[in-house]
Amino acid sequence: MIAIIDYDAGNIKSVEKALQALGEEAVTTRDKDTILHADKVILPGVGAFGDAMEKIHKYGLYEVIHQVVEQKTPFLGICLGLQLLFERSEESKGVEGLSILKGEILRIPEKQDLKIPHIGWNSLKFPNVGRLFRGISEESYVYFVHSYYLKAKEEEIVTATTEYGTLIHASVEKDNVFACQFHPEKSSAVGLHILKNFIETGRGE
Repeated sequence: MIAIIDYDAGNIKSVEKALQALGEEAVTTRDKDTILHADKVILPGVGAFGDAMEKIHKYGLYEVIHQVVEQKTPFLGICLGLQLLFERSEESKGVEGLSILKGEILRIPEKQDLKIPHIGWNSLKFPNVGRLFRGISEESYVYFVHSYYLKAKEEEIVTATTEYGTLIHASVEKDNVFACQFHPEKSSAVGLHILKNFIETGRGE
């Protein structure tokens, strides 16, 4: 069973529907025991960094997420879920993220003819081998919706990048923790393949 963490963020139902399309049992929940006993856990969402961290603390999910990671359950952050895994964001100065991974979230720089938020399809490059991208060709297109982007401190964990006014760390993997800035659940066949690759990862892999 896959647990989708519910912290009142947007876009959670579309992740559940994508998993069901792959024939997976998925439950959207904030129940601690359900999350801790799940085979896989996903932290999706769109919204503001500070508001999301406030809700995560309010629902007692901060400790639960850290426990999931520590017990080596495969964990996937999507969009805002990726950003929350890191230490801080320019969007909400003074707010500490989950700090599971090292790095910061920066605002996409203002440039002429560059629309922010970044909404649309961009191709990926693979600087390091990523388990999420098994069987997926470099330059495949995925769907983004964001105004802020990841700059990871450990470049060796970056498994996909894209360009949008700057170099964006679009996906990371470290041990049992995976994350995508883009939305695999909205990225057609490529996105479903990415989700399937995540589903197939084993505990402690």
